[in-house]
Amino acid sequence: MSAQAILDLPVRRSGRRPSSRRTQRSQATPVTRNGLIADFLAICELDPEVEALRAQAETAEFDVGDGIIGHVADFEIVRDGTPHLVDVVTDDDLINHPMRAAALHGIASADGRPFVIETAASIRAEPRFTTVRLIMACKRTPVTAGDRVRILHQLDESGAMRLVDCASAVMNTADGVAAVLALACEGLIAVDISRPILPETQVRRRRLPYSDPFGF
Repeated sequence: MSAQAILDLPVRRSGRRPSSRRTQRSQATPVTRNGLIADFLAICELDPEVEALRAQAETAEFDVGDGIIGHVADFEIVRDGTPHLVDVVTDDDLINHPMRAAALHGIASADGRPFVIETAASIRAEPRFTTVRLIMACKRTPVTAGDRVRILHQLDESGAMRLVDCASAVMNTADGVAAVLALACEGLIAVDISRPILPETQVRRRRLPYSDPFGF
């Protein structure tokens, strides 16, 4: 599955010299909703359990105890055949979110779709956040046809492999690890994004997101 991210995206002086840590904190880029959405879509793109994702346009109804609330979620994602509704919000927006209290205790729409709110804390949780960024940084790595076939063939033969072993099949790309992770960005290889990128990181073939008419 490929998802296209949606992007938009004065320090007070004192007599004392600020520490480097304080300076870095003051210059930190503020967390925006569009930035969180981009990170959320990258996670969904690399998560092999996510079968489909679409922007939600229809209003879903929720029974919150005091009555029925109609709410249009940001996204609907499908995991293992089960659809879920997701909102992506900043911490500031979370304070006034109409479904905040209900989501804390778990809630589903009237038609049975679970609803969750994703924030910076959940989307940018480590080590997943760094792992996703490292993988996505390899997205534009060119992989020759020969390297592509060798990587995928040995995964077909072995099932799951360590990343360092899988990368050893690469002959024409300067960075073998980047070549393997580039195929992960294409949805051909599954990587456990919940763990750091290490030599022993397990990689495997990912189920193709489309039906193969030739049965290969």
